[in-house]
Amino acid sequence: MTPETSFVILFSIATTVAILVRRFRAPYTVALVVVGLVIGSLHVVEAPHLTKELLFVIILPGLLFEAAFNLDMKVFWSNRRAISGLAVPGVVVAIALTAAIVTPVLSWLGGDPSFDWRYGLVFGALIAATDPIAVVALFKQLNVGHRLSTLVEAESLLNDGTSVVFFTLILAFVSGSSTSAMSLLTQFAVTVGGGAIVGWVFGLVATQVSKRIDDPLIEITLTVIAAYGSFAIAEQFHFSGVIATVVAGMFCGTYGWHSAMSASTKLAVESFWDYVAFALNSVVFLLIGFEVDPGTLLASSNLILAAYFGALVARLSVVTATVALLRPTSERMPAKWMAVLTWGGLRGALSMVLALALPYDFPHRDQLITMTFGVVLLSLVVQGTTMSWLLRRLGIVQEHEESAVLDHVRSDLRLVDVELSELDAMRREHAAHPDVLASLGAAIERRRELAHRRLADLHLASEHLRRDEVVRAVRRLLVAERSTIADAASDGAVRASVAQVLRADVDGRIARLETADFAQAEDLLLPMHDGLDADGTGSPIDQLRESARASSPTEEGT
Repeated sequence: MTPETSFVILFSIATTVAILVRRFRAPYTVALVVVGLVIGSLHVVEAPHLTKELLFVIILPGLLFEAAFNLDMKVFWSNRRAISGLAVPGVVVAIALTAAIVTPVLSWLGGDPSFDWRYGLVFGALIAATDPIAVVALFKQLNVGHRLSTLVEAESLLNDGTSVVFFTLILAFVSGSSTSAMSLLTQFAVTVGGGAIVGWVFGLVATQVSKRIDDPLIEITLTVIAAYGSFAIAEQFHFSGVIATVVAGMFCGTYGWHSAMSASTKLAVESFWDYVAFALNSVVFLLIGFEVDPGTLLASSNLILAAYFGALVARLSVVTATVALLRPTSERMPAKWMAVLTWGGLRGALSMVLALALPYDFPHRDQLITMTFGVVLLSLVVQGTTMSWLLRRLGIVQEHEESAVLDHVRSDLRLVDVELSELDAMRREHAAHPDVLASLGAAIERRRELAHRRLADLHLASEHLRRDEVVRAVRRLLVAERSTIADAASDGAVRASVAQVLRADVDGRIARLETADFAQAEDLLLPMHDGLDADGTGSPIDQLRESARASSPTEEGT
């Protein structure tokens, strides 16, 4: 069977599965894995193998860029400590904990006694990545809150890059080619930093060129060059291609989207990358199913189960520690999010490809591959099929029909604003007769009036919609308040000691917003007052007075 025929058959299978899962409401990615597993066992289709070249050259750059391009940078930045904590030190801790749990358990189960902590570290590095391909594909199907969704997606993207780097470093350490801790740390910084610089350069160049033209086809091509070019160049210089593509995608999706793309280009670029993500996700999850040999996994089921639970416990420990450390900060998260972050740590194609890329003479290679394949399959099937149930059980999924209608109305209002803006541009360019433009403008205004009436009806009909909107609006206002304080401090308009107290006050109100009820949310916008706060500490004004008394009389500023 030729490669062309194989891919036609794969896309035909993927399309059939996509149609069926819409009818039965099954997770699309998990259904692809199961179908691939069944068809692969029957040997009726000769599919291409999931190799490192296929994943790194074709699949991974496109999926990473699409996810990073659509990332909400405001939410990302407001959760930067949580995301970076899970993606860097969290990966290190997860690798170490997985090795510490799995190594003695495997020895107790009667595995090879020569499988010591070094190979435990290799296994921990193989499955440390919460594969963004799996996580992003899953959360796009579920109506999860925006902050939680962005947190999971962003952590997965960065986690993916750092996991590849740590795997390379640990492999070098176990092989004896690099033994110095300082050299490993330096190599990590160079690999990640170099990848970030390459991605920034590609994103900047693509955006600057896009600014000077207005051709959707060319601008789509520029994003493709940014996605795949940044990955290829970074890998060529032994930097992190994953980090490069993620940075390029984030740059093009924020700065490029707002400053370089017209309305028609935005629509074309978004549609193109939506299809790319669908096509690549379809291929990669089918190939995961084709790669798995059920007989081999069943023969090592006890070792696989031990490895799976070890990795799950390590993930739970990292998430619990991160949530606890962030509790006093503005990035405080509800306790029930711990279950979602832990259970949402699916493993996917990247772990399998890294395992297959182990040198053929590497000790315990077959055992490591079998354990990795088993953990990936269990995480996708077990966690993937129960994630929807877990989110509903915790009350996180917004299942109300009114929420979907509200999102539709909001989107309609945004589109109306885009159309009116484009109409103004057409007037300035004399692109059509004034009477034609006036008629079109009147039609668009009628559409806006209808959307506003529907919005008012929704608010009257559903109290929970008003509650959710109040909380989101208060959070946005508080974040804007904090940003204004930071700008004033950097410009010298506010003294540093004053800005520090004001920032701490805003951070405290943001943290309280996560647990505040509907009636209390609006109170968090009230101005500062004298006396004691709810926790018994002095108000911001009291703290400012204490700071002023402690300050030197000669201190500059007002």
